[in-house]
Amino acid sequence: MIYTNVCKHCHKVFRSKIRTLCCNDCRSEDDDRLDDIVQYLKLYPNSNALQISEELNIHPYVILKYMEEGWLGEANGEFSQLPDD
Repeated sequence: MIYTNVCKHCHKVFRSKIRTLCCNDCRSEDDDRLDDIVQYLKLYPNSNALQISEELNIHPYVILKYMEEGWLGEANGEFSQLPDD
């Protein structure tokens, strides 16, 4: 079976044997961004999308889309304020 897909980056319509969200031309862009995010999360595992966005200059919407697509996991944590000394 051949699927008709639309690239989430360049919006090009393309056909492939699998359902996918980006074309081969844009796949390297996704791979590079995900590699950067994974490396950052290894150093700062409790970071949220806004912190990652500010540090890596990637729009928070893009980071949230990666989470929706299953590329990034989600963890429940707590924010706490450090005491003023």
